Amino acid sequence: MTADALPAAQGGASARTVDVHAHVLLPEVEALVAGVPGVDAARALDARRNGPAALAVSGAMVRARLPKLTDVAVRLTAMDTQGVDVQLVSPSPSHYHYWADEETAGKLYRLANEATAAHCARAPDRLRGLGLVPLQHPDLAVEALDHARAQGLLGVEISSHAPGRELSDPAYEPLWARAAETGSLLFLHPFGCTLDARLDRWYLSNTVGQPTENAVALSHLIFSGVLDRHPGLRIIAAHGGGYLPTHIGRSDHAWAARTDAAGCARPPSSYLARLYFDSLVHDPQVLRSLVRAAGADRVLLGSDFPFDMGTEDPVGALRAAGLPDPDFHAVRGGNATALLRKD
Repeated sequence: MTADALPAAQGGASARTVDVHAHVLLPEVEALVAGVPGVDAARALDARRNGPAALAVSGAMVRARLPKLTDVAVRLTAMDTQGVDVQLVSPSPSHYHYWADEETAGKLYRLANEATAAHCARAPDRLRGLGLVPLQHPDLAVEALDHARAQGLLGVEISSHAPGRELSDPAYEPLWARAAETGSLLFLHPFGCTLDARLDRWYLSNTVGQPTENAVALSHLIFSGVLDRHPGLRIIAAHGGGYLPTHIGRSDHAWAARTDAAGCARPPSSYLARLYFDSLVHDPQVLRSLVRAAGADRVLLGSDFPFDMGTEDPVGALRAAGLPDPDFHAVRGGNATALLRKD
């Protein structure tokens, strides 16, 4: 489905600039899991998947960005430099800790939700927040979402899967139902990649792994009928949804050609208009293709602030795509302003 087939994009030149992909680092979460059985094995798995060179570079990178990740005043100064009025702030995906036992997971989501809310409360006119849910314990997911909303957060951030569970798992049906009922935002942001050590060099764990995980997770949501059963879900896919939106034709072909690929009610491409995607694709041509595939009203400005795989000039990156003015302003902030208002 093309942008021409969708309703007109929202917002004009007067819309505030809204970045929906920005992170906060929560040292208290890492302090909570320190020494808990399972953390060492999880870190060893992360090391194997990324490789030693990536871990060394990433460690130095995060240390250099700690002020932007933790200090609200520094964050606001950086936003001013970028020309960003509002950030939707989510915990660093390193805080998922889906290995954690149920007791630890319960403590973790409460701590993460409360700490993120406190960070955003320092500048409530400019920072809105998302919390966490422990996907490895589906029975806790609804209460974790409710807890996040009780803190004033707009929803939660989730990864592409949990150990042994894809997002199509029926155990998540109560979470999808509650999120749709409450109008909560679900920010789909992968952490790690199950291709493991095949991607342990040249930072392939991120450059190839993240788009792959996005595509797999979204495909599970589409093909399993989750979006059919819960039409009110408001899902934002990080990194432009990975490979899926611009390669959706192959999914449509499989849906039409094979009975085993016909789990959803309509062609997979039709569901792009039911999802939101951030603009962080690092290529003007790919961004134009994303807008063409999903519609200008389904793409939102994203920077991955302040990590090195993001962009320090999200508005400039958007402008480089050469979109028509109405589409540019919709993506820059009109769409997100409307989305964040529905809470």
